[in-house]
Amino acid sequence: METAASSDLDLPAVVRRALAEDIGAGDVTSLTVVPAGATARARIVQKQAGVLFGLDAAAEALRQCGARRLDPCAPEGLWRDEVPARVAEVTGPARAILAAERTALNLFGRLSGIATLTRRYVDAVDGTGARILDTRKTTPGLRALEREAVTAGGGNNHRMGLYDAILIKENHVAIAGGVQAAIRGARSGAPELPVEIECRDLGEVSAALEAGAERLLLDNMAPETIREAVALRDRAGGAGVSDAGAQGIPAALEASGGVTLETVRSIAETGVDFISVGALTHSAPALDVSMLIEPLAGRSLDSPGD
Repeated sequence: METAASSDLDLPAVVRRALAEDIGAGDVTSLTVVPAGATARARIVQKQAGVLFGLDAAAEALRQCGARRLDPCAPEGLWRDEVPARVAEVTGPARAILAAERTALNLFGRLSGIATLTRRYVDAVDGTGARILDTRKTTPGLRALEREAVTAGGGNNHRMGLYDAILIKENHVAIAGGVQAAIRGARSGAPELPVEIECRDLGEVSAALEAGAERLLLDNMAPETIREAVALRDRAGGAGVSDAGAQGIPAALEASGGVTLETVRSIAETGVDFISVGALTHSAPALDVSMLIEPLAGRSLDSPGD
């Protein structure tokens, strides 16, 4: 059920909305304080160790405000310890740079923070075979961007939304009349889609395996219980009634619920295939980045060195 980051992201529209809520009818401070013809150079600086991601979003904010293109000075997706360090530079009208500054840094810092936290989780499970997944616990309107940040940090994407994959949760099970009834309904209603179902205990794990679910989400289980679920899966093999089972493919297991950097390694060592972590997007602190702006007195935008 893990997927690639969204390829149809409308970045200009996302940035346009972000700028609109910040600038509104105009940046009244810059319009009254900064001369109309003033030009400036801005340097974006990484002040905290971590993984950079989101320069495209920052560049789009600057572009929409009328600044020249942003020139990256550092690669994205790599961990950087040596800070402070310059990561990008832009030259253009001073008013344009000042208008875009906060939105550009908000996006860049937020996305870099997600990439950084994701890398910490990925490194924590290194060598276990478990893969780190994001969840739908994202900032409204920024899901596609935040999923790309997870990918930049080395994680994997879960389903994009309710429309592209079946994940039967406890409330669905309660209304459907049980684990197996819910799986039968999903299989009948959307036979082309794989079925994942949330399991709260080993009894539900056994029922889901018997019904042939392709993937089980082990919700808030202790590591020792997860190990028992892995053993149940391994004994069941591909003996379920699903198409995957008929082909001898064992169900994939995904651990979820309350996962932290302190517990993720022990969960990964149980033998699960995936670990979904809502904190990647709902609790990632923004990476500390700043913009340093200097005036270009006496220079036009076409002067050499600009």
